[in-house]
Parts: sequence; structure tokens; C-alpha cells
Amino acid sequence: MAETSGQPIRIGVDAIRDRKGGTPIVCLTAYTYPFARLLDDHVDLLLVGDSVAMVLHGHATTLGASLDMMIAHGKAVMRGSSRACVVVDMPAGSYEDSAAQAVASARRIVAETGCQAVKLEGGVEMAGQIAAIVAADIPVMGHIGLQPQSVESDGGYRIKGRTEENVAALLRDADAVERAGAFSLVIEGTVENVAADITRRISIPTIGIGASRDCDGQILVIDDMVGLTVDRVPKFVKEYADLRGVISHAAARYAAEVRDRTFPGPEHVFSAKKKEQP
Repeated sequence: MAETSGQPIRIGVDAIRDRKGGTPIVCLTAYTYPFARLLDDHVDLLLVGDSVAMVLHGHATTLGASLDMMIAHGKAVMRGSSRACVVVDMPAGSYEDSAAQAVASARRIVAETGCQAVKLEGGVEMAGQIAAIVAADIPVMGHIGLQPQSVESDGGYRIKGRTEENVAALLRDADAVERAGAFSLVIEGTVENVAADITRRISIPTIGIGASRDCDGQILVIDDMVGLTVDRVPKFVKEYADLRGVISHAAARYAAEVRDRTFPGPEHVFSAKKKEQP
């Protein structure tokens, strides 16, 4: 990675786009300054996902995310990272009504966070919004397949690509997102061979989550990946650590030491300064 005055240059959307068919693009979600600092050296792209509403704020779905929420977490991630491309999700209700609404929301996100791009869900029906945001010189990452913002209207988290009709719709969505000018496309919760076919079909990189190893990159929710998820972990997640257990064990040790008065010990408290000898 090139540097200027000792500072790394951020990976831009053009560099992500150019990875089509090359070395897989490594992506993770990030919502906080500490996690952004920890992940920045290891990933190509950090997504400030609207999953933050569920992961950090306790909402049942991503519909609990607001524009203010996404901007606040986007700012934190930008402060904590220096090299990864940072993309911020556009939350439900911030872009669907019109192209003008979508552009205004995207402009606010970029202006207030300094992120490199925004992401929105939808294919054919959102192509106009994608094209308008791109025309406003704001890069867009698309998102098709299982769309978390639509789970209530969709009747739950349903895997896509299991019928010929749905496969045809997914292909139309992918083509529409590409034609609208998106620089990359997330494919979520989609049958493996369908996601692979879409990856071969379009010229922009695909980022898989519950999709195919043949996608041009992969993304996971960081809390899922490090074992912090307290509820059901999705089938497509591989836990690379068990921070649930580590934190629970640490809290239990702390509680025991507080109750038996072994914490704080002498090394954790302050004593009055001794007067200097004349």
C-alpha cells in the first residue's frame, strides 16, 4: 500500500472494482472505533452495516437503523481506520421513495462521515436511485438476494434462487445494478450455483455472504465471526474465535474477586505521596 508522509492511502472504489476475477476481496462489518482499528490492517473493505441496529442496539431487524445512527457509527469507523475502503449502509426509509431522497441521504452520509461509498438494497426497482447517486459522484455498492430490510414484507429470512422464477429475477436485479453504475454487488442468502453464475455474468465484483466461494469477495458480520453473537448464528457463518466465552469467563473472575475483596489489590490503588526528606 502506497503511503504519503508516512500515512497509508485508503483503498478506493476503483481498486475494489479492479479486483474482479482476481485475489478475493476481504470484507467485514465494523461499527466502532476499536474494531475498526483492529480490522483495518487485515481487510480491504469495512462495511458499516445497518446490522448495527441488531448487533449493538438490540433491535429485532435492521429496520431499527436510522440515518443518524449510520452516520454516527460511520464517523467512528472512519476515525479508527486509515487504509480500508469504508462503505456505509443506507438504512431503510432513507432512499426508497425517490431518486432525490436517495441522493440527499447519500450526500449527507458521505459529507458527515468521509466514507468512500454507500450501499443500498434492491435490484431492478432501485436502479433509478443507484444511477442518480452515481451521477452525483457518490460510488454505490449494490445488494441483492436476501435483503434484510425486506424481511418483514418477504415473510422472513428466505434463501433466494430456489425456483426458476426467482433465479430469473436475481439475474435481472444483478444486470440492473451493474447498468446503473454500482462498483460492486453484495449477494446475500442465495443458492451457491446461482451466486456463482451471477458472478460470472456481471463485470463488477460480487461480495458473497451466504452465497458462493466463487464470488469475488466475502463478507461477514464481525460479531458473528468472532463469536459474540448471543442468539442463533446463521448457517453461513464460521466462528473464528469464541469471544463470548472469553468475556463471560473474564466477567465471572472479576465478579468473584470483587466479592471476596481480592480486587482491587495493592497494585491497583493509589497511596498518598511521601513527603520529601529535608
